[in-house]
Amino acid sequence: MRNLFSTLILIGFCLVIFTSMTLKPKRIIFFGDSITQQGVSKNGYITLLKKRLDSTKYEVIGAGIGGNKIYDLYLRLEDDVLNKKPDLVVIYVGINDVWHKQSSHTGTDYDKYLKFYQALINKIQGIGSKVALCTPSVIGEKKDGTNEMDADLNKYAAGIRELAAKNNLPVCDLRKIFADYEAQNNPEDNEKGILTVDRVHLNETGNKLVADQLLPLVK
Repeated sequence: MRNLFSTLILIGFCLVIFTSMTLKPKRIIFFGDSITQQGVSKNGYITLLKKRLDSTKYEVIGAGIGGNKIYDLYLRLEDDVLNKKPDLVVIYVGINDVWHKQSSHTGTDYDKYLKFYQALINKIQGIGSKVALCTPSVIGEKKDGTNEMDADLNKYAAGIRELAAKNNLPVCDLRKIFADYEAQNNPEDNEKGILTVDRVHLNETGNKLVADQLLPLVK
């Protein structure tokens, strides 16, 4: 009888442990700049994703800070990402690395950008977390490569695609996705107002587009 009682207690304990393990939600951190920071607003892409994901299965965290470049992410990686032990980290950074080269001469050279990016990937994978990459979207919405910084954005986006291939990582190619959308939906060749409010930051349509593209990647 005593053995039976002990066995039942052990089974109950194992069930509690198993249940707690199976109910642990997948923790996803979106890591980036002001586009990600605004993603947690009412109609932001991170908020939209949270609404579309089962909260018992997914925990969604935004870790975006305005003005951040790739090395800013590297400097705050431990506090804002690694210490939270995420299952998946989605990196969306690059706009300021290109934009600030012109606006304030504090951008990031291409080679350094890729080195910092690879270092982020290595450290995140080093704690057992998965990584997904995003190419930078737009600085201006004109079509056919007529925005002033299109050439640089294309170069940096190509570099991210190469990193994704090299590290066997999924990539959400927002650079191409935005270009394809503009080709179909910007007949007047406006520089803003189609997917952005100011040539860079997402409007409601832009946030929905990003959420739609990221949803299958984070599931």
